[in-house]
Amino acid sequence: MSHGHALTFDALGLLARGLAGVDMAVQPLATVPGSANRLPLNALAPLARAVLTPKRLLLPEGSDARLHRAMVAHAAAHLRHSAPARPARPLGPMGIALASAIEDARVEQLLCRDFPGVRRWFVDALAPPPDASDLGFAAFIARMDRLLMLPAWQDDNHWVNKARRLFDATVARAGLEDYAAFRAIASILANDLGQMRVRLDPQHCAVPAPWRDDNSYLWDFGAAQTPPDDTIALQASGAWPPPPAEATGDGSGPSPAGGAELELGRYRYPEWERQQERLRPGWCTVIEKMPAWQGLSSMREQRAANDERLTPPALPRARHLERTRRLRRQWEGDDVDLNAAIEALVDRRLRLRPDPRLFMRSGKVLRATSMLVLLDLSESVNHPGPGQTCSLLDIEKQAALLLAASNARNSADRLAIHGFSSNTRNEVYYYRLLEFGKPLQANERAMIGALRGRYSTRIGAALRHASAHLRTEPAGQRALLLVTDGAPSDIDVHDPQYLIEDARMAVAEARAAGVRTGCIAVDSAADACMRRIFGWHNYCAVHDARSLPARLARMHARLVCQGNGGA
Repeated sequence: MSHGHALTFDALGLLARGLAGVDMAVQPLATVPGSANRLPLNALAPLARAVLTPKRLLLPEGSDARLHRAMVAHAAAHLRHSAPARPARPLGPMGIALASAIEDARVEQLLCRDFPGVRRWFVDALAPPPDASDLGFAAFIARMDRLLMLPAWQDDNHWVNKARRLFDATVARAGLEDYAAFRAIASILANDLGQMRVRLDPQHCAVPAPWRDDNSYLWDFGAAQTPPDDTIALQASGAWPPPPAEATGDGSGPSPAGGAELELGRYRYPEWERQQERLRPGWCTVIEKMPAWQGLSSMREQRAANDERLTPPALPRARHLERTRRLRRQWEGDDVDLNAAIEALVDRRLRLRPDPRLFMRSGKVLRATSMLVLLDLSESVNHPGPGQTCSLLDIEKQAALLLAASNARNSADRLAIHGFSSNTRNEVYYYRLLEFGKPLQANERAMIGALRGRYSTRIGAALRHASAHLRTEPAGQRALLLVTDGAPSDIDVHDPQYLIEDARMAVAEARAAGVRTGCIAVDSAADACMRRIFGWHNYCAVHDARSLPARLARMHARLVCQGNGGA
């Protein structure tokens, strides 16, 4: 190496220390013994990428000065704003890659806030945009990087625009310093790519931005890892690797706190204090999570056994009643569309050809319905009912799958399936299993099959969170159907009426927001409290859990028909 080249790395070292605020050596990658062996550490690092450690930055030789400068700035951003060696165990390769890319963007924006002139270094180092027809994982990440770096840049891909929307919303809500909020974004985006069947090959995946390092600084991969091929297969199916054997024991007990479940976000909701007759603001915390992995093989065996014991009935088809409205800009009709007529006169004055559709008439259109089925996932659903051999949870799973399959075949309704359980007001767990408008495929079936009943039943907070999801649905009828095995309860509540009254208020709030509510209670003893919560006509009791699939379908059809004007 020439003397001039050595001075270049000395100058980069001074730049790194100035930006990072700590002593850091900058060296060429090829001259460090064993450095080449570090590149595939996370199975996501390409060749010719920088390698960052807490005290040293290794840069590939042959890059121009501008790229080296951007590499140094990016490494300084990590040293200033990233926590090193976070555990990677809950994540698969795609989750690691997305979390790394979001973290790269977050710390770069923080560095640009501290040193505004640095932004130009990153912009100058941007690679050309990928081909719009390229739907590979690296192309999606490259387009996301460009969109986050250049606010004025436009992209026509839904996933890429969703990434920027989530990123900007998180900046506005939580600020750039909240790592956990941005980690939740990465989880959502990785799940979406899994839904889109985007594949990731860890052995050939390159970090698209040329100035970014291999991200080995961010992660601690531990001594044992799931084989890459197995991890990719699990990630593509929407499932997650199994937790260690010592965490699950014999599979009969609950997963430890945090376990293999991936947290997606936290939300605060009020709760009704019945004695003081007021809402306690921000009293409950709802935690959205991915369900813990329980093993596909055991799930298949369990489902096959359940199919032998429980014969699925034919699911009735919901009736959709039409409503009348005025259809404008028609070729012919029984009245003149005044707006169209005025525009036609303006066009004539401008010597333009007017639109001849000047009429309006009565017409009928289908009223769309969004239905959310909310499953009770408390500990009590793990046990069989009297005279039964399979648990209520097993029947809930099968009923939900049958309803989703029937809805896909026979209806244009938008159906979602979510679940919940609670462990005091600070931990109301909420699982999004099938999203609105999504087809029921292998990954959704795997997540529903992986569910496990745990903890208690704080219905009010779960209803408020489910209603919040429904309020984001397109205009039309919105309905919420709860499936539970009894009255609400939790270990931090000793007044038996407290959670009943809170759930009743949550139902009233949902109805005031235009969300129809209903309930199926698989417990004849819960008649009184469910009638108190939902009213006389919006609940039904199921005395035999084996009839749950048929009852669920009938209640679904009833809510849909009533919402569209039916009886």
